[in-house]
Amino acid sequence: MGLKRQKQAKKTISFYKYNFSFREPFQILFDGTFCQAALKNKIQIKEQMPKYLMGEVQLCTTNCALKELETLGKELYGAKIILQRFQVRRCPHFKDPVPASECLLSMLGETNPHHYFVATQDHTLTAGLKKIPGVPLLYIILNTMVLDKPCQTSLDHVKAVQLGELVSPAQQQSICSLKEEQGISQKDGERQGRKRKRKRSNPNPLSCLKKRKGGPTPPKKTEQGEKRKRIRRKKRRTEGGDMSAPAVTNT
Repeated sequence: MGLKRQKQAKKTISFYKYNFSFREPFQILFDGTFCQAALKNKIQIKEQMPKYLMGEVQLCTTNCALKELETLGKELYGAKIILQRFQVRRCPHFKDPVPASECLLSMLGETNPHHYFVATQDHTLTAGLKKIPGVPLLYIILNTMVLDKPCQTSLDHVKAVQLGELVSPAQQQSICSLKEEQGISQKDGERQGRKRKRKRSNPNPLSCLKKRKGGPTPPKKTEQGEKRKRIRRKKRRTEGGDMSAPAVTNT
């Protein structure tokens, strides 16, 4: 059963890596219910979680989850000690704490842009998580940690992206990052879309000259352009057959 569970977890992680751009280290948000279940079932979260997810992990929680355990009293003191060892991520309820389930849902938003896993035993929180695409869910059952299969909302989202009806969150982030790297903003795009008006310039002064009447005047021949006359020299024969001095003729 352990090998089968590991294969199923590997398949689920590959789904989130390929379709929602999850990368190591995996960030996991915990609430007090998961830590309490791990304490009862003697599960070492820091040791077993990286082995189960086959990668580096970051164990996180929020201030609201810690405050909730404080108010519940001594029965959850052990879970509180475990949760205090994790990284505390900032939430918008620092001054006015809210229930942990509400806080974790607010950390995910509508598309889980920070790629959080969520570890919880709270059924109300689980129902809310399954309405958000791209949220891996971890829980404890029969003394073992289990990574839940992708919910129907995630499957429908992936199908819509493949059909071209939606743009995946990863593609949106890559487009925004490329625009920031190239220094392109929304205002710049609007400027490029507008046509640039040309300034009125003065007319060409040559085009304003009056045309001359009559046909074009033939070009004048220069002295250098005149043909040089060829001079032929003919030799005359005398009566004795001797050649006399040549006579010069112009041609």
